[in-house]
Amino acid sequence: MTDLQITTTSGTDAIIEYGTVQNLRDSLHGPLLCAGDPGYEEARKVWNGMIDRRPALIARCAGVADVIAAVNFARAQDVLVSVRGGGHNAPGNAVCQGGLMIDLADMRAVRVDPMRRTARAEAGATWGDFDRETQAFGLATTGGSVSDTGIAGLTLGGGLGWLAGKYGLSCDNLLSVDLVTAEVYLVVANATENASADRPFAALYL
Repeated sequence: MTDLQITTTSGTDAIIEYGTVQNLRDSLHGPLLCAGDPGYEEARKVWNGMIDRRPALIARCAGVADVIAAVNFARAQDVLVSVRGGGHNAPGNAVCQGGLMIDLADMRAVRVDPMRRTARAEAGATWGDFDRETQAFGLATTGGSVSDTGIAGLTLGGGLGWLAGKYGLSCDNLLSVDLVTAEVYLVVANATENASADRPFAALYL
């Protein structure tokens, strides 16, 4: 691998040395993909097949530590960033051209607490993942009308689904979010903590 050309947050081109990219790769539990790497072409695809952007790097995060490492790298190198959850957003905002795509698609765990009637889900989960786990306990919440819609993007955008007439939007049922800010702080945002957390960067769990 040679030095890598990337797009900065201001839209200009810059060069990142191979060693700097390798340091990021070594810090991640999940893979860091560049053009030509196995899995790169599949990882950059989203639901809208008309989107054909090519990130310089794709960080396929395996957990919170990977997200923090990726945000740290992007901040230090002034790299253009996009965040992919379920990848269902029609405009394709999850994929940036020439920057770093923080890919949460492998973070899909959903844990249900049937006593409290709550669920905790990673931001790469889809509504199909979510419904499968909640239905085992006879539970549901307002989610997407299409099972492969990501829960993070839909909820943060409002979230209109089959149960909205009775239970409101997905965002009305959101209790708490763990997120990494652009300043690389991991914070909890809910009704009493960080209710207006500054510049949310990558939602980790709903």
